[in-house]
Amino acid sequence: MPVFTGLVEEVGTLRRVKKQGEAMVLTVEASTVTEGVALGDSIAVNGVCLTVIAFDRTSFDADVMPETYRKSNLHQLRPGQDVNLERAMLAGGRFGGHIVQGHVDGVGIITGRETDVNAVVFAIRLTDDEMMRYVIPKGSITIDGISLTVVGTNASGFSVSIIPHTLAETALMNKKAGDSVNIECDVIGKYVDHLLHFKPAKETGRPSSSRPESKLSAAFLSENGFL
Repeated sequence: MPVFTGLVEEVGTLRRVKKQGEAMVLTVEASTVTEGVALGDSIAVNGVCLTVIAFDRTSFDADVMPETYRKSNLHQLRPGQDVNLERAMLAGGRFGGHIVQGHVDGVGIITGRETDVNAVVFAIRLTDDEMMRYVIPKGSITIDGISLTVVGTNASGFSVSIIPHTLAETALMNKKAGDSVNIECDVIGKYVDHLLHFKPAKETGRPSSSRPESKLSAAFLSENGFL
């Protein structure tokens, strides 16, 4: 499984989109991520892990399958738009961000963009409220492939603060209220949640993907010395 860090290497340009129903082939113009590229390599495009199926010195092609089409905003891209690009992490590379799989959980909508001294704060509403269970204040989150820290949350969304360097070096520079972004929640939280709530179908009488209510509560944690 390829691993990314959420540190964007390059802002590329979408050159061409070939759609066939809910499947697509994207052609992305790039220079840095195509250095040493090989067929089958993984490159994150706006935070979505895609496989290189063709390339030359200045671009690469990647397939988008129906599941990715439905879960991300890649189907909204148009030729000429900027996209964030990152190659899969090398085993000996620096881990400057957080563990990013390139497996998008869903889409968020930017609801606000405000300047805060030298930073820009983006407010984002999630289109799937279930995702909020994995959004933790001061926790990690990936927005369009960028590793960021959650600075605030509300019932249906969250906010992140972007430093000038990140804004200048990514496609977030051109994002505004109403635009959509791909969201990948912290994979560690997802694994912990699954392990806490998973019950085999034979015990619950329901499909194993169902999520029974957790027995953990603030009272339980307090009684057992965790709070």
